[in-house]
Amino acid sequence: MDRCAVERTIEAVWHIESAKIIAKLARMLRDVGRAEEIAQDAWVAALEQWSEAGIPENPGAWLMTTAKNRAIDQLRRHQLAERKHVLMTHDTDHPGGGQLGGDDAESIADDLLRLIFAACHPVIPLDGRIALTLRLVAGLSVAEIARAFVASEPTIQQRIVRAKRTLSDAHVPFEVLDAADRGRRLESVLEVIYLIFNEGYAATSGEDWMRPALCEEALRVGRILAEIAPNAAEVHGLVALMEFQASRTAARTSASGEPVLLLHQDRASWDRLLIHRGLAALASAESFDGPPGPYTLQAAIAACHARALRPEDTDWPRIATLYDALLAAQPSPIVALNRAVAISMASGPAAALEIVDGLREDPRLRGYHLVPSVRGDLLDRLGRFAEARAEFSRAASLARNAQERRLLLRRAADHAVEPPAEP
Repeated sequence: MDRCAVERTIEAVWHIESAKIIAKLARMLRDVGRAEEIAQDAWVAALEQWSEAGIPENPGAWLMTTAKNRAIDQLRRHQLAERKHVLMTHDTDHPGGGQLGGDDAESIADDLLRLIFAACHPVIPLDGRIALTLRLVAGLSVAEIARAFVASEPTIQQRIVRAKRTLSDAHVPFEVLDAADRGRRLESVLEVIYLIFNEGYAATSGEDWMRPALCEEALRVGRILAEIAPNAAEVHGLVALMEFQASRTAARTSASGEPVLLLHQDRASWDRLLIHRGLAALASAESFDGPPGPYTLQAAIAACHARALRPEDTDWPRIATLYDALLAAQPSPIVALNRAVAISMASGPAAALEIVDGLREDPRLRGYHLVPSVRGDLLDRLGRFAEARAEFSRAASLARNAQERRLLLRRAADHAVEPPAEP
């Protein structure tokens, strides 16, 4: 069989199955790094054997069996302690190992949950958590991660190596956490998933306004997490938020790749299936007792936009109220800035400008380009065009994304000539 065709098949299967395979091996070996290495060995073996023998009927099972057998061989070869032998025997169906009969849905879910919590462990620096999650859980190659983050492959590879070494040095156990520990660690997991999504939704740097592949991977991991941790409200809240935001993908750029802001988007091109999924996930998140968490509140805000068929139908007073709750749950100057935008739409730009002016000196927002961008928009709506031009120019100077910078420069240029005074 054509080697290129085999490689494409393996890559597709790997993308779907790699997280389950690595998770299974990591439970057997108690070492994420070694688990990934053995899984990669199985990938290479598939490339060699399938090119000659053809693609097996169940390629995912073939990869899992091959990887498990190699892990068992390594355990035996290194003559691990009796505890490891007991673990090995328990983890396979019979001493020969490698069969898939014991991999029931509950076992696979537990393994995946272990892997996600390991990859997102707070002991790893944030950039390492992101890279390791994309590598182990999403199944992306180093080259794909590097392209997505506009970084060199050696840089990404080093982040992954350091992250795995940190897990090993810290002796992080590969285990199912109890309810209390799971709740504490979940915050880090959700943070990593949403940071990946946001980098795809509004790239912080580079030439592209969006990187949809990152959004898709974050959403895929979020959906997996919602299936294996169904009793966590904020997991459903985050999935709902990503579904709503992903539904706008086709409308967020023009044919030439230029950004299209929310109020100017063609809502007929919003993906109604994703909106439907978002509403269902939000309903799940809101079905739990207790006050809604930050992700659920953000999802409820996004739902207000999703339900409005026209921009003028948007329930801005409700959005402003939801931002009040979000600011109370998650005090942050960025949340306060977004709240100001909602207030400007609900109550007018003058009230919002006063809030934004109060945020300008916050050191946490120093160099944040959206502060002058929002301020420029408010000044524009108040008819203070020269000031608006200066703010848009300043925002452009701070923006790191090329498309966003060009958008801000165009907005500044629109105010290069003062409009005539009203008669």
